Amino acid sequence: MNMDAELSRIYGPCSFLLLQSVEQELISLNNQRPRNKNLLLGLLMKKSEPIEALSQDFSHPDDQLFTLASKHGYPVLTVDIDLKRRLYEQGLPVLEVNKSQRLHLLEKV
Repeated sequence: MNMDAELSRIYGPCSFLLLQSVEQELISLNNQRPRNKNLLLGLLMKKSEPIEALSQDFSHPDDQLFTLASKHGYPVLTVDIDLKRRLYEQGLPVLEVNKSQRLHLLEKV
């Protein structure tokens, strides 16, 4: 899947923002996976702009993502079902990769 093309198809020209806490969580998750099932973190980091959390009141990456999405209306790309539900219930845009390896906006949880 070409993430740039998929994002352009849905939103037009845009860029990835990567919270430092999310990066740390993804590195930890990636280290627990078999080598042949890595999360392509190098590609994500290369294509993303690192950013700080908006508030230090929340230390969990999901809370930081929720705060960022709430304040700016940014779509969140996640596979975490609880985070998807939380964002969706607040009417915030959620992106996910479907079975055909295409990005799409979540229509229901």
